Amino acid sequence: MIDEQILQEIKKGNSLAYRELVMRYESQIASTVINMLGKSPEAEDIGQEVFIRFYKAIPGFRGESSVGTYLTRIAINLSLNEIKRRKRRKNIFVKKELSELINYIDENKPDVSGDKEMINRAIQSLNPKFRSVLVLRLIDGYSTDEVAKILKIPLGTVLSRLSRAQEKLKEKLTPLMEVSYG
Repeated sequence: MIDEQILQEIKKGNSLAYRELVMRYESQIASTVINMLGKSPEAEDIGQEVFIRFYKAIPGFRGESSVGTYLTRIAINLSLNEIKRRKRRKNIFVKKELSELINYIDENKPDVSGDKEMINRAIQSLNPKFRSVLVLRLIDGYSTDEVAKILKIPLGTVLSRLSRAQEKLKEKLTPLMEVSYG
């Protein structure tokens, strides 16, 4: 079944159709949320909240974007809200200085499997506006046009934020790679 057919079935009260929709998109949404927030209980909660919000929005869903794009937009917005909440709770969300991160990695001597965690930490340290563009474009594989639509920002802004995010990521990872691989 295509998404439009599934949506029609859901509107008729078919719970199996909703389950089909969730199964179709849950890994995509989980990836987006985890790349925005890291693996955390909040990420799991937000992943579930995405589908709850979509379910409530189905009667008004006009299909101007694909279901996947719409779900991703919800995931990004909820993730950005969580990032704001974390910043307000400074005792929970503390940005580490680059030197602290280098010391942490140096003390723990990550092996090759630690590289992914190191990259994830660097991504998590990016400003949310840069992180969202980087996650959507480079990790989730959306086109720059799709990223612009999801985030509701101009294409030029997507391109500049992506470039800036890549520069910042390189700045953060270069010293870490030198520490890890000497």
